Amino acid sequence: MAARCGLPDRVVKRVGLGVGMGVSDRSVWGWLAGVKIGVGGLEGVVMSQGIELPPNLPSGPASFNASGSWTRLVGLGLGAYVSRRARRLSDEGYWRRESAAIQLRTLRSLLSRASGTKFGKVHGFSKITSLNDVEMLRAYRAELPVRDWYAFKDDITAMREGGEPDVLWPGLVRDFAQTSGTTAGDKFIPVSKEMLRSNFRASLDIFANLQRQGVRIGEMLSGRCLFLGGSSNLDTNRHGIRTGDLSGIVTPLIKWPISTIYLPGPEVALMSHWPSKIEAMARRCINEDVRMISGMPSWAMVLAQRLIALAGERGITSRVSGEEGKPITTLRQVWPNLRVFVHGGVRYQPFEPRMRQVFSGSPEGADIPTRFELYPASEGFIAMQDAPNAPGRSHPSLRLNVDLDNFFEFVPLEEINESNPRAVTPDRVEPGQRYCVILTTCAGLWRYNIGDVVEFDAACDGIDGARASALPAGPARLRIVGRHRHFINAFGENLIVEHIENAVARAAHAASMVVGEFHAAPVYPGEGADGSSRRAGLELAIEVEDVSGERLSRFREAFDLALKEQNVDYTTKRTSGVGMGEPTITPLRPGAFHRWMDSRGKLGGQHKCPRCANNRETIEAVVRFGV
Repeated sequence: MAARCGLPDRVVKRVGLGVGMGVSDRSVWGWLAGVKIGVGGLEGVVMSQGIELPPNLPSGPASFNASGSWTRLVGLGLGAYVSRRARRLSDEGYWRRESAAIQLRTLRSLLSRASGTKFGKVHGFSKITSLNDVEMLRAYRAELPVRDWYAFKDDITAMREGGEPDVLWPGLVRDFAQTSGTTAGDKFIPVSKEMLRSNFRASLDIFANLQRQGVRIGEMLSGRCLFLGGSSNLDTNRHGIRTGDLSGIVTPLIKWPISTIYLPGPEVALMSHWPSKIEAMARRCINEDVRMISGMPSWAMVLAQRLIALAGERGITSRVSGEEGKPITTLRQVWPNLRVFVHGGVRYQPFEPRMRQVFSGSPEGADIPTRFELYPASEGFIAMQDAPNAPGRSHPSLRLNVDLDNFFEFVPLEEINESNPRAVTPDRVEPGQRYCVILTTCAGLWRYNIGDVVEFDAACDGIDGARASALPAGPARLRIVGRHRHFINAFGENLIVEHIENAVARAAHAASMVVGEFHAAPVYPGEGADGSSRRAGLELAIEVEDVSGERLSRFREAFDLALKEQNVDYTTKRTSGVGMGEPTITPLRPGAFHRWMDSRGKLGGQHKCPRCANNRETIEAVVRFGV
């Protein structure tokens, strides 16, 4: 198909590599899971850090040109290339019927390919693959317990530092993505050639799904695509093993013609100091015709604020037709052809009012026309949005990527710390049950607990066509609801990330507040600073612009009510004030979380702050930077 539309297959592969590049721990294109700051916090945070720009930084175009370019042909070719896949993705009956069988074939293939490795020999992969599907899965689970990264640490060290082949995956794995876990220190995730291929196929599915949602790929690619990824700088050891952000592993693969579409360019992509990187992006891209952005909502807002300020400094006026001569106050006026925002890793709902404000000038105003949500991880591309955002629903279901060479299992959250937890496949998940995601990958991670917690909205059929789930039938679809080590249960309240995020969004709407980053933690009973008795409770530290005490009071009441409506345990503890007192809302200056992360040397890239914790370590540290 590529040849018929005039686009060589090698060009299509370069397009895919550009799109799938870099999704860091929790997002696409750089798989950026960066630390976020409020919209108003840029000048006091980013610009106060010593900005250092590379001497070879390209200046970008001298003026703005919205007429498009020849790269529209690349977009038309890519659209034609993915059209067959788009039709297959639209056949929901196929995915409902076939997903379970596809997953078992994937598991058999992974075990067969790794049967000659050190790990495969120890665990008898050859014997396991000689069994029928049902017995194979049973034997695999009996042989291998669910594991975290530390169970693989020694083998990964031998592969990465010693250059040892055939350990967890056949051959020499030459690339390792460095991630900064929110519950542990740095980890190194193997990225095999097969995993790069899996990510490439996922990147094509992004275009296929965008096309299904009415996005004209040719029109989008006639402008520029901006990727807010991590640093593309890599460390290479004496064995030729490369370690760094996944962005760095993929960036060298971006060649012509995609290099003519891709922003911010290799010079900026190499930068690791995020205040400088934001400044460099703004200067490099302000006169580009950017039509798609991919990255974390938080950093997109930081960049937008700097672009708006830079436009004022340079005397640039609105580029929107009919607004000529008006001062620029929104991102839409900088990039009038911006149509697509691809994001992932964090729930968009708390960011939505701020994104609308920065894009169109009002928290209730227009948003970027097409938002597309992803669920990538350094370990593998897990799911992506496959339908437009439904009215009134801020968090879409994401379709599980069942045919991209990774095998999925799901362990009920309450069983994850057991020695032999029950695990189910996507055809056996149940409504209302929260599951930890367990991955078997085409890079040598076996029954690996990635730490995320999800809840399903639909389940596929079993391999025999029978229904084993009470969920609606269809392709397996899920929502990310938190991390299995991020919760608050100091007094039996059983709060998770999803509860906190939903409550913040609802309270901000009720109080007409535009909020920034936030973190919740328990308040332990004792004596307050003024000598009064302090009740057990919950504290929310949240970035806000100057607001009145009355508005904060309305926010607190709405936040409390939203938590009660979501969680019966919290309601019980709050009933009649017998257990927990009303929540404490601690307002912080915008940029507090950014400053805190910078103080720890963890600004930008893959570093992010958890939404909640069952201790007060984070909240007490952040508050010092924001009160």
